[in-house]
Amino acid sequence: MNVTGQSAVFGRRKEPHTIIIARGNEIRHFTIRPWLVAFIGSALAAIAIGYLLATSYLVLRDDLIGATTARQARMQQAYEDRISALRAQVDRITSRQLLDQQLMETKVSELLERQTQLSQRHGRLGPILERAESEVGTAPAAADAAAKPDEHADVTGSISQPGTYSVASLAANPSSGDTRPFSLWSTRSDPLPSDSAADRADRLFVSINQSLKAIETEQLTRVATLADNAYKSADAITQALQAAGLPVDSDFGKSDAGGPLIPVDGSMIFDSKVKELDEALDALDDLKKEARKLPLANPAPGHSVTSPFGVRTDPILGTAALHSGMDFRAPIGMAAKVTAPGVVVKAGWNGGYGRMVEVDHGNGFATRYGHLSEIDVTVGQKLAAGDVIGKTGSSGRSTGPHLHYEVRHNGEAVDPLRFLTVGKKVEQYL
Repeated sequence: MNVTGQSAVFGRRKEPHTIIIARGNEIRHFTIRPWLVAFIGSALAAIAIGYLLATSYLVLRDDLIGATTARQARMQQAYEDRISALRAQVDRITSRQLLDQQLMETKVSELLERQTQLSQRHGRLGPILERAESEVGTAPAAADAAAKPDEHADVTGSISQPGTYSVASLAANPSSGDTRPFSLWSTRSDPLPSDSAADRADRLFVSINQSLKAIETEQLTRVATLADNAYKSADAITQALQAAGLPVDSDFGKSDAGGPLIPVDGSMIFDSKVKELDEALDALDDLKKEARKLPLANPAPGHSVTSPFGVRTDPILGTAALHSGMDFRAPIGMAAKVTAPGVVVKAGWNGGYGRMVEVDHGNGFATRYGHLSEIDVTVGQKLAAGDVIGKTGSSGRSTGPHLHYEVRHNGEAVDPLRFLTVGKKVEQYL
């Protein structure tokens, strides 16, 4: 019985958990299986873990979103700062380019204005320089360089050179990447590797400006030299005439002037220099015209004087007598030429003069040509210096063929040698 009892106890089957619900007369029971308990526990554990995870997500989500937003804000701010810096850099580059372009345009305008001014001056100087060189003579060689344009500038044309751009093209595209104009033009200074186009253009403008300034200086020097030569020529003529006692404008070269000191610019200096040259040439021209009216030429060049002016022994009577002119040895038939322009007032036989021609030169001066063998002019005929009035001979009171030449001032005979001496001195100026 004990064995049976042990066996019954030891081998008794384990009964599952049962839930009994009694309600009045109704009794209900539920059997709970182990797997169901495990499933329910797992479900509850999953729900608890899910709840905890959801709660943690909801708690941490705001922090995550805030951190992401802050990171994005920082990145956006960094990008905006970078964009602002790039914009500022672009603005600086653009502003510099605009300033460089404006500066270049200003310099080009100044150069073109100076070039136009020099071209206009060249046009003005052309006729007056030709006149000056014809009346005064060629200026020194150093001054002649003003007529030759510099290697970077042409006075009468555009500032350009074969194979290069003109100055105007630099203004049109001053910041272009094509640096060929600068490398071709800047022959006086080697460009540095770090030089920009603006730097090379600046050196180019300096070089061209120096060239134009040199041309302007040479023009002024040439004008001043020619004016000085004109005054020197006029002074030489005046001194020669005054030394011979011949009439000359006593006020030549003198001026009474005054007034406040007012600074002038380059154009006014040039105008004043040109005006001074023009006045000097006018004065020299007037002086030459007056000198050319005087009988300063030799009536018989290359022929010796046989009898001077003054008291001499009369060749026929052998007594002392006044010789009112000069006798030049000349063969019969040689052309006798008038020594200054004038009008014939006498042409015919005149006592001891034989065949004689008298020419009035104005201002009280007259010349006589005696002992002619032939007269080729008539009274009232106008003559130029060097015109033939007749042929030499031995008519009248004469001992042999020669030319008797007289110079008279207001009817009185004066020594022709004074005029001949002055004529030799001023011949190179006339």
